[in-house]
Amino acid sequence: MPISHECSYVSAGLTHPGHVRQVNQDAFIAMPEIGVWLVADGVGGHLQGEMASKLLVEAIGTIGSTEGLDQLTDLVCRKILAVNDELVQLAKNTGPDTIIGSTVAALIVQGSECVCVWAGDSRVYGLRQGRLTRLTRDHSPVEDLVEHGTLSRTQAMAHPQANVIYRAVGKEADLQLDVRLYDVRAQDRFLLCTDGLIKEASESEITEQLSGDDCRKSSEALLQLALRHGGHDNIAIIVVDINPNDRGANRR
Repeated sequence: MPISHECSYVSAGLTHPGHVRQVNQDAFIAMPEIGVWLVADGVGGHLQGEMASKLLVEAIGTIGSTEGLDQLTDLVCRKILAVNDELVQLAKNTGPDTIIGSTVAALIVQGSECVCVWAGDSRVYGLRQGRLTRLTRDHSPVEDLVEHGTLSRTQAMAHPQANVIYRAVGKEADLQLDVRLYDVRAQDRFLLCTDGLIKEASESEITEQLSGDDCRKSSEALLQLALRHGGHDNIAIIVVDINPNDRGANRR
């Protein structure tokens, strides 16, 4: 179904420290009023990682209403890159071998198109007519092995380097963000999540929990799924519905 000019969005987001870690380094921001959502997973020591993800959320939160997908995407990218510069300088001032960073995955929707922006292994998925599609590609050596056929997806989840990423906000001065454009249809649903969900649940399990009518119930079901499977890491989840009235979703 094509999107009408009166496109509307409803979303539900939540985060949880999990069952193991004392500090929650994950963060998220949902701005359905302008069509922007973002999750971030801090990298480094407890305080450094928590600070890095919060800086990203705070930076995106300063964005106001803009016109056009290109303009909004450019603004989101510039905000992320500005945080990258700040984190690189903070790490340099703190001492050698200091890491103050964060993964990032953002979704920007305007009308019949959307853009995903990311660095690291936080992900964006699209759910359309019951089919789940990953819209981002992890910046990790394990993902490279999967793409080359060396590892299966199941093997990748248990690989000893599963937590290793080679790109993140704050990791290096010259950050390269991946930016990809996709089409959007009415009744589409999107999921943004950190690896605290990905490491605990298969994509078939995620699809099952994501397929309900209410995005808030789906986000809560996904969180409970990750916690039931161990909750070994922090978790951040956002579920986004496009034109929810067309799918009978409840606005909350």
